[in-house]
Amino acid sequence: MTEPGEPTGSTRRMPTVEQGDGDAHTPLPDASADAREPVPTLEQGDSGAGRFWSARRVPAALLALVLLGGAGLLLYDIAAVRADHPAMQWRRSLADGLAERHLDDVVVLIGAGVAALIGLWLILLALTPGLRDLLPMRRDRADVRAGLDRTAAALVLRDRAVEVSGVQSVRVRMGRRKAKVRALSHFRELDDVRTDLDTVLENAVRELGLAKPPVLSVEVHRPAKKG
Repeated sequence: MTEPGEPTGSTRRMPTVEQGDGDAHTPLPDASADAREPVPTLEQGDSGAGRFWSARRVPAALLALVLLGGAGLLLYDIAAVRADHPAMQWRRSLADGLAERHLDDVVVLIGAGVAALIGLWLILLALTPGLRDLLPMRRDRADVRAGLDRTAAALVLRDRAVEVSGVQSVRVRMGRRKAKVRALSHFRELDDVRTDLDTVLENAVRELGLAKPPVLSVEVHRPAKKG
């Protein structure tokens, strides 16, 4: 049934809403997209990242225990003397020995040498970072630091080296400043193998992302003849 005045067989048009310039349904471009900084890559990282510092918990704990024990024993002896008790035998013997011995005495020199060595060792621990097995990586973010274990880095270089044609076995010694690679080649010319190893290992070292890439030293030899 149709309404009066409506043509039969025609299709009614649904009303549409024209969107203005400020309509909420219109997707707006991300204004902050252009202002965002690009994600830094390894090539853009900071190569000046320093080494990781060790906490030195064991030396610090031992030194603290020794100082605490010595200070406690000395304070106890001083308090005992103030309470009209005789001083401990070790303190009387130490005072008498220091009063009688000369500075050029062997015991005095040995004690002074031991004390000096312990002091130098503590100064060395305080001034050096430690953690020699942890290689710092380039820093892409100011608040993020990363490190790579030397054993893991050596395994990566070894895995890349064995993929070179003609390489039978590889030994890698990874240091903080130098990486020594010793390969055995059972076929191909040694110069060709060494050239390929140089190229592959240089790329591998670059991909490690270390702050201070080690210097490569590659040696290629023939396997020892049996018998």
